[in-house]
Amino acid sequence: MQHVAPLAKLIEQFRALPGIGAKTAVRLAYHVLDMDAARARSLAEAILEAKEKIGFCNTCFDLSDRNPCAICASEKRDHTTVCVVEQPQDVAAMERIHDYNGVYHVLHGALSPLEGIGPENLRIRELLARLRDSEVKEIIMATNPNVEGEATAMYLARLLKPMGIRVTRIAHGLPVGGDLEYADEITLAKAMENRVEL
Repeated sequence: MQHVAPLAKLIEQFRALPGIGAKTAVRLAYHVLDMDAARARSLAEAILEAKEKIGFCNTCFDLSDRNPCAICASEKRDHTTVCVVEQPQDVAAMERIHDYNGVYHVLHGALSPLEGIGPENLRIRELLARLRDSEVKEIIMATNPNVEGEATAMYLARLLKPMGIRVTRIAHGLPVGGDLEYADEITLAKAMENRVEL
């Protein structure tokens, strides 16, 4: 189906988003066209503001609008426990369980030799540097329960064990091949509760 050029451009922008197919992209584009001008402007401004004001925390590499982020800056958090996750979405998922009071470290991916992602492509150097000058006693590996996540957890465990830091892995209450961001609070809470030493 042919669309006028501005509509076709909008549809293509929506199609470029993850999880958005052709039909959904068309629906979203028509929905935007049905909005009044003020609402459409608010949507565009929210997108631009998020892009301009959100960056990475210099400590944990989670998304934040300040440095350090609220979690890293909080004196109420347990800074002796660091939960290592793959993506910023995973921090949000872990925070939903309201049972974890430590801090985080976001790797921004997982080891995947087939995709050309090695240790140098992740925030592993930053994690090691962070541990050298800190009082961290436990690292909780909360990488996804898939091949890449398991490989990343084992790789990090081998690096961290000689440092005398306790390394644990969240229990496999999560489905293999699943992602943390889609897990429910009860499953995540049980996985944290039943974590095991690597």
